[in-house]
Amino acid sequence: MCYATSLRTSEKEIEERFNATQNVDFLYEPYFYRSGFEHTNLFIIPQEYPEEINPAMWGLVPKHAVKNIEGFYKDYNTLNARSEKVFNCVNYRDSIRERRCLIIVDGFYSPRYINSLSCPYYCHLKDDSLFAFAGIYSEIDDGVYSCSILTVGDHGFTVKANNVRKRMPLLLESEFEYEWLRNDLSETNIKELMRVGFTYDQLEAYTVSRDLYKKGNAKDGPWAISKVDYPGLGGQRSFFD
Repeated sequence: MCYATSLRTSEKEIEERFNATQNVDFLYEPYFYRSGFEHTNLFIIPQEYPEEINPAMWGLVPKHAVKNIEGFYKDYNTLNARSEKVFNCVNYRDSIRERRCLIIVDGFYSPRYINSLSCPYYCHLKDDSLFAFAGIYSEIDDGVYSCSILTVGDHGFTVKANNVRKRMPLLLESEFEYEWLRNDLSETNIKELMRVGFTYDQLEAYTVSRDLYKKGNAKDGPWAISKVDYPGLGGQRSFFD
């Protein structure tokens, strides 16, 4: 699962990497840590406007819930959407067919239990570059979006990154990113992309501070991605140690 992300990269680098322009109606600010449980904005490239980068509230709000978003969030957690169930879920089935998006990040956080201790890991590409999650979105007002990150299971890195729920965000191979946004994809095409589009061979992860678990802590700072050793882990700071 994925409930916290980072996007430390500059606006210019993002625009060059994805060949898209930030929406002029908002001011982009890089961040080290952003929690989905606060329903803050992620940055997406929507299927409708593949040349634009827009903010989207984390936690998809379907059309039938836009009049009571607060109540919907109390009843449903839509930060992540299971890829194998997305076509059958009333909250997601319209978006997966017609409103897919790229969710731009440069890292994410994942909990892992070792010796009964829950340790947060920071996961990123080995070259620390940008990447995109496969996502879905809704428009809750004119030009105002919400989104969910698709998740998958059954990958080698999945078990390493989250040995509790054993799921991972669907990190797209770069060659499949704009395939994901195509308007002519059938249900079969979309399912095939979700099956083969995941990449994990360039990922690495390391332990970071458990202070990220503390409520009320200001978490958006460089310390959030700083490596931390835990004596009880026997030196296992990285998945690949």
